[in-house]
Amino acid sequence: MNMIDQFLWVIFPYICIAVFIVGHIFRYRTDQFSWTAKSSEFIEKKQLMIGSLLFHIGIIPVIMGHVSGLAIPKSWLHAVGVNDHLYHIGAIYIGGFFGFVTLAGMIILTSRRFTKSTVRKLSSTSDLIVNVILLFIVFMGMYATLVTNAVQPDFDYRTSISVWFRNLFILQPDASYMLNVPMSFKIHVVTGFLIFALWPFTRLVHVWSVPLNYVGRSYILYRKNRSE
Repeated sequence: MNMIDQFLWVIFPYICIAVFIVGHIFRYRTDQFSWTAKSSEFIEKKQLMIGSLLFHIGIIPVIMGHVSGLAIPKSWLHAVGVNDHLYHIGAIYIGGFFGFVTLAGMIILTSRRFTKSTVRKLSSTSDLIVNVILLFIVFMGMYATLVTNAVQPDFDYRTSISVWFRNLFILQPDASYMLNVPMSFKIHVVTGFLIFALWPFTRLVHVWSVPLNYVGRSYILYRKNRSE
């Protein structure tokens, strides 16, 4: 095991997690006025609506799939009756479907940001970088799931990547779990942590500002001014 492996699978993840946490706290305390998605809907609406809808419909099940695959031990799923065959059917077919939906949404959103001159002029450098990285992460995830798993059917990320990932959070990192992981999965993991490090400094912070209070708030009533 060389120093590059130690950096990628032990040091780098902790750097990204630390930047993610400290960066959010710092930005919220010092720059709340920029805590926004900075919508460009008034410039171009059709592609934004389609791309955003596809991305958000796809990303939620994809995140849930990542949670079940990385955070839940394989033995726990076996204990509740989810065997390997059933799990892989869900991961390949259900995960693959929502992965394609997410990828389609990211392609539309990224294309829109780069090809629509008015949208591009409104975009910051961080907006462009985030779009490209997110598109790349989703593409690599799809490639790893559909292509790498087909070429290397004996590889099981739940006995390597998942164990390594869980060990990070109990402060027992072990880079050896990642040594024999296929390159596509490694790239997906590294870029995934990278986007977490960039998160506090981009428009992605709007994810934490979901207006849940809208559900229970009173209606806003508009009345004509009869005196006019």
